Amino acid sequence: MNMIVTQPSATPVIQALRSLGYNPRTAIADLVDNSIDAKASKISLYFNHSGTDGTIIIVDNGSGMDEDMLQLAMNIGSKDPRTERQPNELGRFGMGLKTASFSLGKRLSVLTKHKGVYSQRCWDLDHVSECNEWQLFTQIPDEVMDQMNEIDGESGTIIYIDKLDRFMGAGTVNAIHESSFYAKVRRIHSHLEFVFHSLMECRNVRLEVNGNVLIPWDPFMITHPSTLEGELQILNINGNRMKVKYYILPHASFLNELEYKKAGGNRGWRNHQGFYIYRENRLLHHGDWLGMFQKDTSSQLARIRIDLPNTADDDWQVDIKKSAVILPDNARARLESIAKFVRKISRDIFYFRTQGSHLHQTFKGSLNTWELSGRDECQQFILNRNHPILAEIQNKIDDETSRLLNLYLKFVQLGSPSNIVDSPKVVEETLQLVTESMKELVTQFAATLAKLHIVQNSQQLLDALVTQPAFDSLNRTTLKSILEEANISYEE
Repeated sequence: MNMIVTQPSATPVIQALRSLGYNPRTAIADLVDNSIDAKASKISLYFNHSGTDGTIIIVDNGSGMDEDMLQLAMNIGSKDPRTERQPNELGRFGMGLKTASFSLGKRLSVLTKHKGVYSQRCWDLDHVSECNEWQLFTQIPDEVMDQMNEIDGESGTIIYIDKLDRFMGAGTVNAIHESSFYAKVRRIHSHLEFVFHSLMECRNVRLEVNGNVLIPWDPFMITHPSTLEGELQILNINGNRMKVKYYILPHASFLNELEYKKAGGNRGWRNHQGFYIYRENRLLHHGDWLGMFQKDTSSQLARIRIDLPNTADDDWQVDIKKSAVILPDNARARLESIAKFVRKISRDIFYFRTQGSHLHQTFKGSLNTWELSGRDECQQFILNRNHPILAEIQNKIDDETSRLLNLYLKFVQLGSPSNIVDSPKVVEETLQLVTESMKELVTQFAATLAKLHIVQNSQQLLDALVTQPAFDSLNRTTLKSILEEANISYEE
């Protein structure tokens, strides 16, 4: 049979590789994977804005590469994903170094040192596009080399990415300003603290961003005394051992304000519920129920950790970016059973916790009925289901009434809380005219706060009312007058 060997044109393939769906956070995490695979114990990232362009530099003290190893690493597709890998190895396709870098900028320079000997290579996509050939430079341009420091010790690697057209619009009319550049860096900082939290803890890896040491962010609050930790379960899926362990986070009433905010992460409590999938202690996917259930407020305390070996990549269809997975069909029933059990525990604690009276306790959360969801991409208002009055109601009603109430609240949440953002300005010193219905609403709300011992005196009560969006049209003087007229008592 006759055959012909074809070689794809460089320019269109390069552009395709640049459009695999990375965002800056997943791209940087993919590059850090390479340093971890090189057994680095210290990885330093530097992001520099220089007006029309910028640089991203990653320095590690790993094993480095000799000339042949570097050439292989710089080849497009340097690894067969079917090849058996070493335990703890994070790479799969041999594409991450190139594709992640190209999603950020058009030039990738690598200087590496192995057993005291330096090697170097450089991909410049402007040159590749111009000649439409896979021409890889064996020397780093002088203007880049001048910005690189010597590598300490006998081994290590420096990755240098510039011409940052994708990261910051370098070379275009849409280059971002310095403030936006470093806002991206802050988001990357937080993402790395999350994705590599388990690796930093178990392998003693030190990560730095612009000189700031990353602090692992544990989504399971393992060290908190009120966190419920389930037993470790081992599931055998297609010959691969999968570890599953659930955690129920403490109710908000057991957390101080700082703990509550930190546990919510950058997406908020509601959006951090669900499965957390790790491969070799590196987070791949998190914050949903893998299509089994919809997110709901009462399940926001439930987080389930799944640990996979790298041999399970095919089963879970791990993508090049290591940021998406697909649940194997034969694992669904077992995981769904675990999830149902964990979600029920979360609901029981969320609605029917038994923590005694609120007497002599200071409420730590927000008294606002609405709050921002915390999602970066879409700031929406959601009902505050941790409100103490709602929790008290849920403790006193049966399951069916609770279901109807939460259904109603769900419809309420769909409405727009425009009174929060469009409230009128009021003059503080003037005693306002108030309708009887508004007076009654203020009095009922205030009496409830006092009865539940959420506030202990009139000053705390007034401070609480002033912060309520429902009373934004009333000034402090008017609210104080209503409270004095109501003569609300504070029973011990």
